[in-house]
Amino acid sequence: MSTTTQPVTPTKRRTDRSRLLVVGAATIASAAWWAVLVPIAGLTLDANQGGTLQHVGLPAIAIASAALTFAGWALLAILERASRGARKAWTIVAAIACLLSLGSPLTGGIGLGAKLGLASFHLLVGAIVILGLRRTALSAQDRCYEDN
Repeated sequence: MSTTTQPVTPTKRRTDRSRLLVVGAATIASAAWWAVLVPIAGLTLDANQGGTLQHVGLPAIAIASAALTFAGWALLAILERASRGARKAWTIVAAIACLLSLGSPLTGGIGLGAKLGLASFHLLVGAIVILGLRRTALSAQDRCYEDN
C-alpha cells in the first residue's frame, strides 16, 4: 500500500483586508471617543497651532486618524520589503512616534481638559494602530510565499 503526500501550501494571510480593518477601527474609535468627550462630556477641544486658535472637530479627528493609520501601514509595508525584522522595527518606530506625538496636544492644547482630551486621542489611535498593524505584519517566511 503506498501513500502519496501533497506538498503543504502555506496559508496566505489577507494583510490588505486586515490592515484596512485597522484603519476603520482607528477612525471609528476616534469618532466615538470624540462623541463621548465633546457632546456628552462637554469638553472643548481647542488648540494653539502656530499662533492660530483652532477648534478640533470631528472631521479633523476622523481624517487625522485615518491618514496616520494609512501612513503606519505604508511604513510597515516598506519595512517588510526592506528588513527581516520588520515587525519589531515597525513596533519600535510606531511606539516612539506615538509618544513623541503627545508633545503637540500637551503643549498646544488650551486648558487642561483640551490637553488631556487631545492626548487621549493620540493614545487611543496609537494603541489601535500599533496593536492592529503589528498583528498583520508578515514574517520573512510569509513574505517569501507572497512573492511567489
